[in-house]
Amino acid sequence: MRLLITGGCGFIGSNFIRYILKRYPNYKIVNLDKLTYAGNLDNLKDVKENKNYKFIKGDICNYKTVDSLVKGIEVIINFAAETHVDRSIVDASNFIKTNYNGTYILLEAALKNKIKYFLQISTDEVYGSRVKGFFKESDTLNPSSPYSASKAAADLLAVSYFKTYKLPVFIARSSNNFGPCQYPEKVIPLFITNILQNKKLPLYSRGENIRDWLFVLDNCLAIDLILHKGLPGEIYNISAGNYLKNSELTKIILKKMDKPWEFINFVKDRPGHDFRYAMDSLKIAKLGWKPRYKFLNALDLTINWYRENSLWWKKLKAKF
Repeated sequence: MRLLITGGCGFIGSNFIRYILKRYPNYKIVNLDKLTYAGNLDNLKDVKENKNYKFIKGDICNYKTVDSLVKGIEVIINFAAETHVDRSIVDASNFIKTNYNGTYILLEAALKNKIKYFLQISTDEVYGSRVKGFFKESDTLNPSSPYSASKAAADLLAVSYFKTYKLPVFIARSSNNFGPCQYPEKVIPLFITNILQNKKLPLYSRGENIRDWLFVLDNCLAIDLILHKGLPGEIYNISAGNYLKNSELTKIILKKMDKPWEFINFVKDRPGHDFRYAMDSLKIAKLGWKPRYKFLNALDLTINWYRENSLWWKKLKAKF
């Protein structure tokens, strides 16, 4: 199978590329990445010589670039996105351009070149917040931030291409990912690396917001199953059931890294901060998926990775 993976130098994309090359040694991957601040060639330096892997620097918003690469491709998996909520609140323009317009360009190229499958990588944030219960794939989208709104718009556009043109589209909506190679502006790598630098941990408000934590390799397995066993036109929620208040998560990290509660610095909450994300993942469970990694074990793996790869993250944090 020949895959075009966009945003493959980012966190989830790079982990997925490594996963696919290991599991399917005959698959061929073209990785299209613009190399914005969160795209990092170091994330895939161990596979750059693989004969079945090719990197192309380029923008998914450039139709000529995308169209030239899609020729001969069977599958497009779109990881490319601006993802940091705080940045979207400051300036939403890049989020609209990449997350929505970029998805449109990819869908047009996929339609023209009659690809086999188009897999749109989305997020649980498109549903918005829910105090109780769990969102199903059929529930109304209610995004709160410019980031989640741009992703929701891209999801709706992708679904429309299935309904109107019969383009074989899948959508994968995962909960909060964590693991190796995650850019250290996100909460888990930020807190781990701050502790390693003996810095305080900025925790919004009183840390009452609830998130479901999914190890990135479990997400890779889920996306793999959707690609090979999913039904075109379907949306699949991917959640591990690791629900924690942000304060609880912080306490766990502090304990694992032998630091006191006083390392926390409570900061002003961000605008429109969703209280709780929670999804029903029964549909993908029926495909045979369940998390392989226990949360605490996966967190240990993540902490150890950042301990052992200080050169990777220190040069990134130096730009903050």
